[in-house]
Amino acid sequence: MTLEHTVVLASRNQGKIRELAALLGQFGLTLKGLDDFPLIGPIEETGKTFEENAYCKAATVSDLTGLISLADDSGLEVDALDGAPGVYSARYSAEPGREATDERNNAKLLAALEPVPEARRGARFRSVMAAVAPNGRRIHASGVWEGRIAPACRGANGFGYDPLFFDPELGKTAGEMGAEEKNARSHRAKAVAALMAMWPDFWAHARKG
Repeated sequence: MTLEHTVVLASRNQGKIRELAALLGQFGLTLKGLDDFPLIGPIEETGKTFEENAYCKAATVSDLTGLISLADDSGLEVDALDGAPGVYSARYSAEPGREATDERNNAKLLAALEPVPEARRGARFRSVMAAVAPNGRRIHASGVWEGRIAPACRGANGFGYDPLFFDPELGKTAGEMGAEEKNARSHRAKAVAALMAMWPDFWAHARKG
């Protein structure tokens, strides 16, 4: 594909980039991450919702690159924690002078849920994907994956909260799933499918001034 057909993902998260590249590749799109644009600095996520953050990231990157940008803002919502960590999922364990990591995020979540019985550990992964073109055209779609939080990390696949997110239907955590198995049912897969249903009309107008 030519650069005109390249979509820039507003992320440096390599796990997310690999996952979305596999999902979008079937639709004939080439995906680049922010590591391909080293002059673009950190993008502050100031939104209070996944949708606001997704549009913020996609619009910023589209303005800076002159290309169509795609942004995923996603996170884990835990019922017993009133929907937390939510939009703060990636930063859940952050402290002054100390960035969050997947390991500390998972440890903090387990500690918060220690007194909560397994039956009340309902949770979901939520993803909102937004696409923004240089001419201002924009669309978004969302996807949800229902499950619950396991009592301990299981599996070494995936990233983020995958080792703790248990899918009752499959009887395993996302961390125990292979990439194809996860991509067949994940929140991002559902958001991508919904976004691609709108893509032909979006693409037709995205290249117009």
